[in-house]
Order: sequence, then C-alpha cells, then structure tokens
Amino acid sequence: MSYIEELVGLLGSERVTTNPTVLEHHSHDESYHAPRLPEVVVFPQDAEEVSQIMKLANEKKIAVTPFGLGTSLEGHVIPYNGGISMDFSLMNQVLEVRPQDFLVRVQPGVTRTQLNKELKKHGLFFSVDPGADATVGGMAATNASGTTSVRYGVMRDNVRDLEVVLADGRIIHTGSMVAKSSSGYHLTGLFVGSEGTLGAFTELTLRVYGIPEATMAARASFPTVQDAVNTVVDILSAGIPVARIELVDERSIRQVNLFKETDYPESPTLFIEFHGSEQSLQHDIEFAQGIAGEHGCTQFLFETDSKARAQLWDARHNLAYAFVHKSPGKKMMVTDVCVPFSELAGAVVDARESIDRSGLDGAVLGHVGDGNYHVILMIDLDDKEEVARADKLNAHLVEYALQRGGTCTGEHGVGVGKAKYQRAEHGESLDVMKSFKQVLDPNGILNPGKIFE
Repeated sequence: MSYIEELVGLLGSERVTTNPTVLEHHSHDESYHAPRLPEVVVFPQDAEEVSQIMKLANEKKIAVTPFGLGTSLEGHVIPYNGGISMDFSLMNQVLEVRPQDFLVRVQPGVTRTQLNKELKKHGLFFSVDPGADATVGGMAATNASGTTSVRYGVMRDNVRDLEVVLADGRIIHTGSMVAKSSSGYHLTGLFVGSEGTLGAFTELTLRVYGIPEATMAARASFPTVQDAVNTVVDILSAGIPVARIELVDERSIRQVNLFKETDYPESPTLFIEFHGSEQSLQHDIEFAQGIAGEHGCTQFLFETDSKARAQLWDARHNLAYAFVHKSPGKKMMVTDVCVPFSELAGAVVDARESIDRSGLDGAVLGHVGDGNYHVILMIDLDDKEEVARADKLNAHLVEYALQRGGTCTGEHGVGVGKAKYQRAEHGESLDVMKSFKQVLDPNGILNPGKIFE
C-alpha cells in the first residue's frame, strides 16, 4: 500500500488529493522562487490528525510542508522535496476569546482579517499587520510583523503559547496564558520563526489589545528620502507614541497614483498613524508636524475619518500589488533587510542609489519605525541578465545591512531565498540551530531545504 493510500485511510478520500489544479496551487507562494509540485495535499481538521500524518511521514521519511494561504515571500511553502503539502485551511476556528486576559486562542488557519472581525465584538484587536491577509499560523512561522510593530511588537512578542505537533507525532505546548514566566527554556520563542522546520502549529494563544479611543492618520511629503528618515528618527526620539510610521519613496508614490488613480505629491512620503485619546492625539499630531517642518516637509495632511484613513493606508498596503498589476509578464522580488536605527538613514539612501545604478525599475519602502525597509523590483524571470542584476542588488543590500549589525530579513523570513546568508549572519550559532533541528527532526522531513542550505 502506498503512503498516499494510507493517508486516505487516515483522513478519507475527500481530504487527500492529487488533483493537478490543487497540486499546482500548493506549488508556489507570492515570491519569484521556482515552483515545485507536491505529491499530495492533505487537509487535517485537528491536532490528532496532524499527529497521525506526521507519524506516517516520519516512518516513511516523506517530506511535509505546512501551507496556510501561500502569501509568503521567500519560498517557505514550496515543497522542493515533493511529498506532502499540509493545508490548514480547515483548521480555521477562533476557539476562545478571553477579554479580561487580553488573549485569544485560535487554530492556525484563521486569517488576520477573520480574527479581527471576531475580536471587534469584544472591543479588541490583534496588532500584527503584515499587509497580506495571511493566516496566523503562517505569520507565527515566519515571525511576521508589518506596519504596527513600532508600537505593538512583532509576532514573537504577541504569541503566548503554541500547540505544536513534532516530526514524530508528539503534541506539545510551548508556553502558557500568563504574561511572564521564568520556568524552563523559552520554547515559544524558538518555534516562532522556525518556518515549519521544527513542527507544525495546530493552536496559538495570542496577545490582543483594546481598540484605542481615537485614531488619526497623517501623510507627510518631503524633498528627499534623507529628510523623511531624519523626521522618523526625531519623532521616535521625542517619545511620540506612533502606532505606524511607514516610508515610501517617489517611485512608490508614482505607482500608487497610477494604480489607485490618486494625486498624491510624487515625493518621498511618510504615512503615520497615532493611537490614543482625542486629547493626547491632538498634541501628538502637532508635535510630529512641527518636527516634520524642521526637516523641510512640503505637505502634512491628517485624517480622522475612518473611511479616509482606510483609503490612506490602502495605498500603502496595496503598493506591492500596484506594481504587480501594472507589470504584466514580470514577477515581484521584494528585499527585506533591517538595520540598527542609527544606520537607517544611510541605508535607505544607499538602497535608492543602488537601484538607480542597477538600471532596474524599483522602489524603496519600509517600516522605518523599526529599521526595516524593502526594495520592490519587477523582473522578467526569462531575462537571465535582468535576474542576475536583481540578485546582485539584493546581495548588496544584505551585505550592507550585515556589515552594520543588521539582519538579512526583518520580517519575511529565510525560506530558500535567504538561506545562503545564514552563515554570514549567525556564524557558529547556525550550528546550534542545526543541532535543534537534528534533535527534533532527525529524519529531516519537516519543510526540508528551508533556512538551512
């Protein structure tokens, strides 16, 4: 009996498929990395089924690649060793909301939008906002962050406990519901960001927050990128509690105007959001506007109306898709480095100059409130010379960041795209990571080829 037939025996034929269309859907993510078909896709409904799948795969040494929605950007869900693609779309329940504890328990297939819709009934929200409507399981697997991390932290800061199925089928919990603990190793921190290489998440306990009394959004335009970044540094140095502070360069604004039919000034721009009380926000806005003015701000507009705020942030969130939709026949490459805050201004200026030198069409944007910035490049994968130039630019940005104490990936994760930089960034610590992998997954079945080359 084949292992696929055994999977059918475990789950039933309706939740095990080799349908070519389904296999193709699970062969790629949003990245430019080459696709690869799995041999079979399975749809478990609970932790016990995941455990049975793992036991079978471990016994027969079959690769298992967890799959959420496929929104990752470094090839995380591409099953390069074939085998099983484990789709968590049927495990999409909000299990428990605990308003007084500011916690929620969810299954991994719950999406960010779905979660916040449920939390809103309780006056709460989940803060991590990577832009894409990703699953929370996938967000934990890559330690996602996004626009709100400057105030609320990244995924690792907001996961209290994980239920994890290990390669041998054991089901463990990594934490608890309490705000702090000095008991044992911090396993939650180890598993968040492990990209499915150490286990499969089947339940998450997440920290949530009260919806603020008031929210204001601002858009500030500047003559140069340097002026915009210097404004960010001064705003944060002044202790203004911004919830989001995003940078997009002139090329980005031009693309937004083209895609959304807006008429924003085509110059380096900061998108800023403030959370708090009505009284405190007025002071924060005025303070931030004054700082921006000291750095040559040419236009500072703010919105309190929810519809206008949504339109403002829609432009930022859909920037990547604006490039994709207006670049037929090309694929998006998104770089993702993070540097110490003191290095940010020089890094962003260097990125813009590097794009111009490369001759490629690209834009700089980022969550500059935490030193994380991206370059968007639209490339023709059939043009080897263009691909080579894009790879060279990506390598330069990574090397620039590492030389200044930064990291090769601030939020997208390692996957296959950043695996080649792990030794340069971590040195002998990489061998310690490999030892954890060897202990927990001695047969190497869990998402092979990711993180480690």
